[in-house]
Amino acid sequence: MNDFKRGMRDGIPIAMGYVPVSFTFGLMAVSVGMTWWQALLISVMNLTSAGQFAGLDIMAASGAYMEMALTEFIINLRYALMSLSLSQKLDRSMTLPHRFAISYGITDEIFGVASSRKGEVGKWYFYGLISLPFIGWQAGTLFGALLGGVLPAMVSDVLGIAIYGMFLAIILPQAREDAACLRSFLWRWR
Repeated sequence: MNDFKRGMRDGIPIAMGYVPVSFTFGLMAVSVGMTWWQALLISVMNLTSAGQFAGLDIMAASGAYMEMALTEFIINLRYALMSLSLSQKLDRSMTLPHRFAISYGITDEIFGVASSRKGEVGKWYFYGLISLPFIGWQAGTLFGALLGGVLPAMVSDVLGIAIYGMFLAIILPQAREDAACLRSFLWRWR
């Protein structure tokens, strides 16, 4: 249970970041004619912001099924690579059924947190790490979809840029760390 709690604690910032992005998805889904439950179903079935937003655009444009399948395949291919990388860190308690269950919840942020942990990572840590972000993503989608018709258009438009803020919040800290490592490396070789 300690691993589960530690995973939940580590998942809190991810969940907090997911709420505004998924709220935006819920708003956008309702604005293209979906019901609240359709938006929520998409969020439950496809736990990836880039995939959901791209899929929503294709559905709104009445795109072909093949276009949807190819787009989702390409966007989500990175998760297979992330899973391969994470498989090197799993402890022995991670049986095949647990690997399948956990693979559903691997996102960029979950991958980043789990891969940065020292040593092996167990199933209970992963379940804890995934649980709150999953709830945050679904809650944000639901609230966005329900409030989509109530919020003024200006507020909805501003929230449309939330995905870019989430992306920057993920990329910038790592970029700073990488830049510091690069400077240190270059300094040694002067």
